[in-house]
Amino acid sequence: MPSLVKTFGAVVAGLAVVASALPGHPKLTRSQMKIHDFMKRQEAAAAAGGLTDVDILQFALTLEWLEASFYQQGFAKFPASDFQALGLAEQQINDLLNIGASEAAHVGLLQSAIAQAGVKPVQPCTYDFGFTDAAGMVATAAVLENVGVSAYLGGGPLIADKGILSTAASILTIEARHQTFVRVASKAAAAPQPFDTALSPKQVFSLAAPFIKSCPEGSNLILTAFPTLTMAGGAAATAVAAGSTLNLASDAAATATFCAFTTGGIPGGTAFSPFTAGTGCTVPSGLAGVVYVNLASAGPLTGVLTDDIIVAGPMVMQVS
Repeated sequence: MPSLVKTFGAVVAGLAVVASALPGHPKLTRSQMKIHDFMKRQEAAAAAGGLTDVDILQFALTLEWLEASFYQQGFAKFPASDFQALGLAEQQINDLLNIGASEAAHVGLLQSAIAQAGVKPVQPCTYDFGFTDAAGMVATAAVLENVGVSAYLGGGPLIADKGILSTAASILTIEARHQTFVRVASKAAAAPQPFDTALSPKQVFSLAAPFIKSCPEGSNLILTAFPTLTMAGGAAATAVAAGSTLNLASDAAATATFCAFTTGGIPGGTAFSPFTAGTGCTVPSGLAGVVYVNLASAGPLTGVLTDDIIVAGPMVMQVS
């Protein structure tokens, strides 16, 4: 069945041609032009990344395999008593187990959608989550669930098919609930920001790549990760305050001129701060909650961070 979005796009394009051929008559209305412009941006973004709708589903499946494996391995390694020692009630432990079950269900749904498109779904990879204790697992879960929300939020506008978009949206809402639960279980604010943050597929893959050790033949994505970004001197990327100096390290730092802080609610999506290798940059004011930090080769006044100017990252940070 043809996509309603694609069909409507063809109709709008046809209307534009007809309108231009009729002198003295108005062209597309303002609302029609907004739809037309949005669709052009949507198609251009997907084309620039070389991603089809099925590619985006495969990318989502890769992320869901990682999350499902994370919970499966964690629960196999740490008994319920370890989570009780963290102060989690029995219901909270059950909720955590149910998150793992939800991620496995997401895997099944995406596998089915990809297979129905006549494509072989990607298979699970071999992972290393660096588990040491239950507390570390819960902390990593908080990061993974946040990244999951950002992944679906960023991938949605690249999808042309309405049915696929609906499937992605149904997973996004559940990932958001996972994110909130894990934050509450970790005794953090349930919703520290009024908006969530969208990330590009390549940014999300860069966050997932350190956990992936190898993948079966045919299950490697067409994406490649950005160079890794860390705190200089091996410091932990813990909560930082606005106005403080952030010293970052990366093998690609020499080509960077700005730190890019991406979070929900910022006009354009990203706040840029001048960067000097060896010294770092200043954390801008107005940031709070989970922030994704990249090094960039430019700092557009529009506040729009695109893959072509990212030098390294992202790194996940909590700003107070």
